[in-house]
Amino acid sequence: MRIAIVNDLPMAVEGLRRVVERRGKHSIAWVAYNGEEAVRHCLTDVPDLMLLDMIMPGMNGVETTREVMKNSPCPILLVTSSVNKNSALVFEAMGHGALDAVNTPVLHGASEETQQSLLRKISMLAILSRPNSPEVRDYYRSMGKRTPSLKNNKILAIGASSGGPQALATVLRDIPRDFALPVVIVQHVDAHFASGLAEWLSTVSPLPVRLACEGDRPVGGTILLAGSDDHLVLQKDGTLGYSAEPVDIPYRPSVDVFWHSLDNFWQGEIIAVLLTGMGRDGAKSMLSLRQSGAFTIAQDRQSCAVYGMPKAAVELGAAVKVLPVESIMGEVLKNANKMV
Repeated sequence: MRIAIVNDLPMAVEGLRRVVERRGKHSIAWVAYNGEEAVRHCLTDVPDLMLLDMIMPGMNGVETTREVMKNSPCPILLVTSSVNKNSALVFEAMGHGALDAVNTPVLHGASEETQQSLLRKISMLAILSRPNSPEVRDYYRSMGKRTPSLKNNKILAIGASSGGPQALATVLRDIPRDFALPVVIVQHVDAHFASGLAEWLSTVSPLPVRLACEGDRPVGGTILLAGSDDHLVLQKDGTLGYSAEPVDIPYRPSVDVFWHSLDNFWQGEIIAVLLTGMGRDGAKSMLSLRQSGAFTIAQDRQSCAVYGMPKAAVELGAAVKVLPVESIMGEVLKNANKMV
């Protein structure tokens, strides 16, 4: 991959450069020391991936993401020196289309774990850019069909990626305080940011949002968010768990993995909502859910920060409805009341 580095600190630039080039698989497309310079570079040379700092003088990471995605879109991985301190900015940048975030490895004192975390992110994003890779195809072939179940419970399952935090906030702000269905969200985000995302969404949602824990059982009136780099799954006993398998799926946590587990083990009605995001995660599992009787909604092109995942679902015929993000909760409520 040709990777661009955008950071105002020369030491951070050098640290990122060394990590990126250490395996010989990637090259540096260009370096920019501020957001304005990055936007100009992208107009003439769009990289395969941009490593974008959040805190810079002038145009920060949020503004840079917005301008890049508007004028010359490319995959953006946010880098930040402090996960907790900058989490609100990270979620805002993701609302404009950034894919994920990771801690910045510095030139001196960067731990091997921090460097490996960055390299894993880059590798996963490389696979994401080629969604028809053998690893992904093999996973889809391995997915079985659900067994017949009793339709006695209801669940709202939401999947999102780049642009997801803002879209999730828009959907959840309209959820009633007496909403009776359990809600489970899978958003592509680094595990370090998951708790901050749950807290941030709780500030806009009438119902609290918390991370899903191993052994949790989805129950009415709860909103659970996948909180690990492993995949969230519904297990045969009806509880939630996390699984490292399949290891080669580029989306972590994966909407497809969770929704296929719902298709297999959820004993009741399902409403599935697929929001903005790059790639195709969630599309094939949404089709399986629809074929099993679920009510499925995809976000429309006009309201998406990145029209990738919903587009893939629409092209497969997986979505019963295609709606602007601000209309989704109204449709959910209408259909939740009709389910029997």
